[in-house]
Amino acid sequence: MRIAPVADIKAKFSSYLTECQEGPVVVTRNGHAVAVLLCVENDDELERLLMAHNPKLRRIVQEGLKSIRETGGLSEDELWSSVDSGAE
Repeated sequence: MRIAPVADIKAKFSSYLTECQEGPVVVTRNGHAVAVLLCVENDDELERLLMAHNPKLRRIVQEGLKSIRETGGLSEDELWSSVDSGAE
């Protein structure tokens, strides 16, 4: 992992893109981390990364987990019944 100030990243962006293939590059401003350059291998990896950091999706997942804890969730029969009927 490399740590570099934003000014250096701006001046040598292409070389840092190459460098992030070896590991994350932490970008700092005034000595504080503000971003990370990550290399993605394929579209699936990019999609997983974007979904993992999507606040709306995270909220939906958290609400679903809370509902499961409170109600016990659906039984397998209820799940397949809702899938078969096209219910949302």
